[in-house]
Amino acid sequence: MDRRRILMALGAALPLALLAAFLVHHELSKAAARRAIPTIKVVIAAGELAPGTVLTAEKLRLVDWPAAQTMGGMYTRMEECEGRAVLNAMVENEPILEADLAPKESGAGLPATIPQGMRAVSVAVNEVIGVAGFVQPGTVVDVIATGAPAGGGNTTVARTVLEDIHVLAAGQRVQADSQGAPQTVSVVTLLVHPEQADVLALASAQGRIQLALRNGSDAQMVNPPTADEAAVFGTAFPLAAPVKMAPAVRRSAAPSGPVSFGVEVLRGTKEETSEVTQR
Repeated sequence: MDRRRILMALGAALPLALLAAFLVHHELSKAAARRAIPTIKVVIAAGELAPGTVLTAEKLRLVDWPAAQTMGGMYTRMEECEGRAVLNAMVENEPILEADLAPKESGAGLPATIPQGMRAVSVAVNEVIGVAGFVQPGTVVDVIATGAPAGGGNTTVARTVLEDIHVLAAGQRVQADSQGAPQTVSVVTLLVHPEQADVLALASAQGRIQLALRNGSDAQMVNPPTADEAAVFGTAFPLAAPVKMAPAVRRSAAPSGPVSFGVEVLRGTKEETSEVTQR
């Protein structure tokens, strides 16, 4: 009798338990739906992309992105950016933006990375001119030209002819070494305006050029004066700091009277001291 009552009680409680579980799950689902963040589909890079890479479906991916945190120029369909080249290096999962892509008619490779109105000019370099291989794509340099000025006779002058110039490529590489290791190349390609291209071509053909590596965040234009041989090697050249002689060779004013000093002489194991007077 007791066993029958227990089974009847369990049979009555089971539907109630199932109903309670259903109601709890329903309420939790509604609460989660209220807390869910609205998203949209955006296009991102499926892997690392080098400058000049033409986008294809294999290089792209669609992911959910918070609708309230979208950025201007995002793409929601891969077809909208396929066939266009990226202007800058991109990392995996980075959103594709309109500002990152070259026009479709720009093609691929290095030409696609040249902005409208700019030019890419290559100059011959060696390990010295290329700052020991640290002039790499993405770095910024000044260009110093050395040569004889017009009507200057045998005088040689040096002048910074271009400042804050971006390096597009080093050799055939358009991307710097990920570890920052130096890479010695024979040609460096610089991004310049058309008038700067003329200056660079003339400096390379008529004289010698030297690249001065600068901090990429330093955009200050110094416009230093032209340096000639007289200024650099002459007595008028201003020193950055006074040159101090070592104490061992520092000279004092000449004494007015005779000066006596001792001279130690070693003869075998015997040491002798003689006094010498200088007049």
